Amino acid sequence: MLPAYVPNPCAAVFGGGRPIDGGHTLGDGRRILGDGKTFRGLFAGITCGLIVGSLQVKLLSSGFDFFGIHLPSFGTGYAGSMKVIFTMAFGSLFGDMFMSFFKRRMGLKRGAPLPVVDQLDFVFGAWLLTYLSYPQWFASSFSFWIIITVLLITPLLHLATNIFGYIIGVKKEPW
Repeated sequence: MLPAYVPNPCAAVFGGGRPIDGGHTLGDGRRILGDGKTFRGLFAGITCGLIVGSLQVKLLSSGFDFFGIHLPSFGTGYAGSMKVIFTMAFGSLFGDMFMSFFKRRMGLKRGAPLPVVDQLDFVFGAWLLTYLSYPQWFASSFSFWIIITVLLITPLLHLATNIFGYIIGVKKEPW
């Protein structure tokens, strides 16, 4: 999940600049996504996800295991692995942007909390895009228990990284 976990915090750290929605609004008068979703953040997040995924591929190819647990591969060959890693990284940012769109429609301002959704939108985005692109890999890599584990630990990891981001001044709110 690291290629899906890393892009959002990296987008916050390295983002800024021109918003993806160009400042445009819809007929309801609300921004499409808001100032928090920028091209620089999108590209930085994807790049960081690709870097982390590449490091994982390198570790896996060297026979690395984690306390006796062998980590699954990201696909067949380096190119196949990079395609899966890209869909996870882009999918996580897409899931976050998708929910930002709906938060704006609900009248929620940038940074306003939407419990559970805020903690899992990027996971569902990563899973959906990866499943649609590589269903066999997804099905072989994400068993029922792995999915449950990810759904349980992700909100805790999300909260911890957001509090850290708030403390170092990258985020305006700790959620």
